[in-house]
Amino acid sequence: MTVDKNALVGEMTAWRRDLHAHPEFGFEEKRTSAFVAQKLREFGLDEVVEGVGGTGVVGTLRCGSGNRAIALRADMDALRIAEQGNLAYRSQSPGVMHACGHDGHTAMLLGAAKILAEEGGFDGTVRFIFQPAEEWGKGALAMLDDGLMQRFPFDEIYGIHNMPGLPTGHFETRPGPIMSAEDNFEIVLKGVGGHAARPHSGNEVLVAACALVTNLQTIVSRRLSPADIGVVSVTELITDGTRNALPGLARILGDARSFRPEVSAAIESQMRIIAEGTAMAHNVSAEVTYTREFVPLVNDATLVDEAFAAASEIFTSENIAIAAEPMTGSEDFARFLAHVPGCFVFLGNGVDSAPLHNPNYDFNDDGLIHGASFHVGIARRRLSAR
Repeated sequence: MTVDKNALVGEMTAWRRDLHAHPEFGFEEKRTSAFVAQKLREFGLDEVVEGVGGTGVVGTLRCGSGNRAIALRADMDALRIAEQGNLAYRSQSPGVMHACGHDGHTAMLLGAAKILAEEGGFDGTVRFIFQPAEEWGKGALAMLDDGLMQRFPFDEIYGIHNMPGLPTGHFETRPGPIMSAEDNFEIVLKGVGGHAARPHSGNEVLVAACALVTNLQTIVSRRLSPADIGVVSVTELITDGTRNALPGLARILGDARSFRPEVSAAIESQMRIIAEGTAMAHNVSAEVTYTREFVPLVNDATLVDEAFAAASEIFTSENIAIAAEPMTGSEDFARFLAHVPGCFVFLGNGVDSAPLHNPNYDFNDDGLIHGASFHVGIARRRLSAR
């Protein structure tokens, strides 16, 4: 039986917009998971398991007698962002929206599951992994900690993310590092606050905090090799001061990005040295908390070649490209790659698309068929029935 692709596009669009209207934050994706599981059962998959890693869903489809298995992964969670605009299917959950396109990723993988369930065309096992809580880097680990690899073993894994600014119908990926690690930091400065008219009577922390924010910028410019990619961004500066009171406590928060563990370690080391030195110079104290939330996403070179080969059956040659450089955004798809080789790819969301994590962002439904087709193509290529 052959799936009517035009009818499928209509179905995927309806699924995507329903998901967009009902976004759920990480580990709260109960409606989304139930929706996904219901569709997979309707398609006739061999096994559908809910509650993996909290709210994750794993569908299994077998065809032929092959003993190899591959995994196709989509993320399901939304962001705590209040949606702007007047879409007919805008978020019905105040303060939560699909601002990163996970509604589209989920719909694409559902579309692929329907095609493969009805048409087959492969020899082996396909695992459809619908993951929770990607946005804060906990969902992949939760599924792995819940025995994903033991309960649903697979040999390799593939994932897709939409890319604003890249034209619809375009495909990109690259071998090696493609997305960065993300480290989070918090620096707490403690001193003695007091009256704004008498700064000499205490040891206020705001001047020290401002100096520290500036000094942290020297980590990348003066402490890392120019050959290494690194980003250190201060995103918040919070004090307990007020209009006429100097603060005695300041919190500096932010994140750091890198592609190698050695660079991450160097950033942390230099941050501690600079924080302690700046604090000492201003006669206050500093406490640094540094955590690693995402690891670098490193594509397997052989599977990148396979992804390009599968893409060549879907996209025109001029619309397929090697990504010019790694992205300093992060993705917890990388956690799966500690267990099996894999490949993560980007599909165009349109040159006029709002940026990811923007309150006006919307997934471009024209890209749904491209994502579904890539999932199907790579599954058939890697589990060839020939």
